[in-house]
Amino acid sequence: MTPRSALLAFAARPLYWLLLAAALWILLRGHNEPGGGFIGGLVAVAASSLVAIALDTAAARRLQPLAPLPLAMLGVGLAMLSGLAGAATGAPYLTHLWTAWGVSTVMLFDAGVFLAVWGALTGYVYALLADNGQAAQ
Repeated sequence: MTPRSALLAFAARPLYWLLLAAALWILLRGHNEPGGGFIGGLVAVAASSLVAIALDTAAARRLQPLAPLPLAMLGVGLAMLSGLAGAATGAPYLTHLWTAWGVSTVMLFDAGVFLAVWGALTGYVYALLADNGQAAQ
């Protein structure tokens, strides 16, 4: 086992919340400018990976709202659900609708992509970190 950096371990939790705030900002900004669910999800993966590397995967899993697989499944479900609103009005599936307040089903789709990316990739990162190099030997 390699020694862990005390400074990185100390800074990991505040940086986690800062990165998650940035991820949510990117998610919300993506409707008017480049960005959105995928890039925001990648930033959330970076936040979880930072905690997993600096502390351990158990600490990173505790900070996540759900375990990786259920988080990814919820994201795929939200993305699929967002397409039903258009289909319910007789339009093709994934035709997005907008309200008078500027809120659209696109936001639901992007939130689904965000959660799917965060869940799927953190599951992969946690599995890699749990391996501890045993496969290479």
